[in-house]
Amino acid sequence: MSAQLLQPAFAEPVLDAQRGFRAALKALAGPGLIQTLHATPSLEGLVPATYALCLALLDVDTPLWLAPSFDTPLIRANLAFHCGCPLTVHREEARFALLAADDLQDLSGFDHGNDRYPDQSCTLLVQLPSLAGGAGVSWRGPGIETEHAVALPVADGFWREREQRNEFPRGLDLFFTADHDLIGLPRSTRITQERV
Repeated sequence: MSAQLLQPAFAEPVLDAQRGFRAALKALAGPGLIQTLHATPSLEGLVPATYALCLALLDVDTPLWLAPSFDTPLIRANLAFHCGCPLTVHREEARFALLAADDLQDLSGFDHGNDRYPDQSCTLLVQLPSLAGGAGVSWRGPGIETEHAVALPVADGFWREREQRNEFPRGLDLFFTADHDLIGLPRSTRITQERV
């Protein structure tokens, strides 16, 4: 690994990692509600919220799969150094996966857990250009009083793709990030397309 590729991570590693972890938990507990991460470092190719989630959630026990757009020497070097996470080229081995909007049409191969260990599924970190501006859908389920209207800029086919991979308690949990913000989508959330 080339030392000149390494960039700064959290200024206060313990406190900042705790803040990132708490924001991730709040995002999954309140699906569709935006959580903002302040004072986060940046890394070329990753928006601050994505990088902060990686720094807070990844470690030596969480193999990471990178979509081609994130598979750069800079990202590989910094995640390996700061997180210690092993990088895998096999989707089925990944505990976390880093994806862009274009990668959401095919979620095959990612582990969605089993009935005995549903928690061993892969968590998807999805970096988007923004958390608004897409077709509206309604989210319902635990942590949502009635429903949340969400308009993530993802292809329509993504919602069907997710549905095919979700058989509660098995399924994929997702975090969507843009700039300093993130939204959580746990497997327990039901999605319905809004009527036009």
